Amino acid sequence: MRTILVTGATGRVGRHVVAGLRAAGVTVRALVRTPELAGFPPDVELIQGDIYDPDAVRRAAKDADAAFLLWPSYGATGAEKIVPELPRRVVYLSSLNAPSGGVWGDVEQLLQHAGKEWTFVRPGGFAVNAQSWAPQFHAGDVVRVPSPQAGRSLIHERDIAAVAVLTLLNDRHIGQIYDLTGPEVLTQAEQIQTIARTIGKQVRVEAQSDTEARQAMLEMGADPALADSAVAYWASLVDTPEPVTTTIPELTGRPALTFDDWATEHADEFRPPRD
Repeated sequence: MRTILVTGATGRVGRHVVAGLRAAGVTVRALVRTPELAGFPPDVELIQGDIYDPDAVRRAAKDADAAFLLWPSYGATGAEKIVPELPRRVVYLSSLNAPSGGVWGDVEQLLQHAGKEWTFVRPGGFAVNAQSWAPQFHAGDVVRVPSPQAGRSLIHERDIAAVAVLTLLNDRHIGQIYDLTGPEVLTQAEQIQTIARTIGKQVRVEAQSDTEARQAMLEMGADPALADSAVAYWASLVDTPEPVTTTIPELTGRPALTFDDWATEHADEFRPPRD
């Protein structure tokens, strides 16, 4: 590999993908909306444009050997125009829920039908989504979430990126599907208490109603069907927790990072802002 295109490069996973590829010595090209705000080292080639714009993707993909694809929408509409413009080799950041359909399954099918040399990286829940609780930590000593006893095997964003990088750099991963999770199941209440313990704060966890949780999803831009399915999914995890896979240690040769690791690294985000 000589040049690898990274989409979603300024995001939670993408920045770690860029860093990993740079460390491996390949040329990194990033498709970004506002290059002046990207904050990357000067050796990262920045292409101004939007992932939804086929012309911009075509420019960014020119002469690239491979691409890391993050499709940021809640639906696959428009992806049918983008996928053909990508390099032949694509590592797609999909989801553990892709077999159930939805946007992740739809984009996977588009890549397959386009004849790409694909790898599907399918993580479960991202530990970094716990950042959405930060305002409640700042505001007081109560954190309200839907289904506090939902069991989740959250994955650290650095582990997702590590798998993406190694699959981009080795063709033996072409045609492979990798289900990724963290190394343990914690309930949402246990996750909150892990963060609280890390920052030295006492908090109480309360259950958010389904209606409140659905409204919060809608306010984040989810369509009603996705909001309904998310709330139902969290409820289902109370009795049937998420699985734990061993893919990360098998591929990387080291243990998967824990939620405690994540909470320690992100602790400052949950501490009240200083005056």
